[in-house]
Amino acid sequence: MLDKLKVALQYCFPQHGLSRLVGWIAAAEAGKVTTAFIRWFIGKYQVNMSEAVESAPEAYSSFNQFFTRPLKEGVRPLDENSHSLVHPVDGTVSQLGPIEEGRIFQAKGFHYTSTALLGGDPATAEPFNQGDFATIYLAPRDYHRMHMPLDGTLKEMIYVPGKLFSVNPLTAENVPELFARNERVVAIFDTEVGPMAMVLVGATIVASIETVWAGTVTPPAGKQVFRWTYPAEGNEAVKLKRGEEMGRFKLGSTVVMLFGKDAINFNPELESGVVTRMGEAMASRK
Repeated sequence: MLDKLKVALQYCFPQHGLSRLVGWIAAAEAGKVTTAFIRWFIGKYQVNMSEAVESAPEAYSSFNQFFTRPLKEGVRPLDENSHSLVHPVDGTVSQLGPIEEGRIFQAKGFHYTSTALLGGDPATAEPFNQGDFATIYLAPRDYHRMHMPLDGTLKEMIYVPGKLFSVNPLTAENVPELFARNERVVAIFDTEVGPMAMVLVGATIVASIETVWAGTVTPPAGKQVFRWTYPAEGNEAVKLKRGEEMGRFKLGSTVVMLFGKDAINFNPELESGVVTRMGEAMASRK
């Protein structure tokens, strides 16, 4: 009953208003108040600060600086097999597997379509039909920068407006088409294994989604789908290497990755509930 109430309340409260308010608070530089809250957060969620470049709470002037903290060099080494695909984030596997007839498994019998996830254009989703997907949830304790699984050249970025439900496991099991309903930023890359989509899904109190090439994409939020295309060559081309940072969440959320047909094989030990660490092997090329 309590779980149902928690989910039901999310339909009622002002999701965007609350998230923007939290964003304003997280960006505030409030001195000792900020430090005290960061210290509380570290204890509450058991954040491993020994991995951070700056381990002391007082080193961060705002909560956002703390939340998107960089890690020390070498604490997330890339898998030694240069042909493997690596995990893009620290998190926990929510689901992964085949994209069957354009449908992606969410949880407990819920599915959503790749077309809806990528902004509603069937032509954008078509290269991923009969391919594979992986959904990784980032908890509050996790490192919140996203990195490239393999080398890629940015082809298109899409902003998709939507709700801001929580994306924790409870909500994923109870809100239909959750990841195709929430606000999100889609980045589509050309890679050596074919097309790859990295979908950065917003959530309750996720105050900002950023990419390294565009900066803050949301907020400001909108009510229309926006698309940006990028050249494959020249000064404006966006080429990122395996393991290179591609974006950040200011407060946590979920990443959904899509790959084309016959492109990759996920490591056999990967399944729902497995903890991921950025840089470890995620998949091999077919």
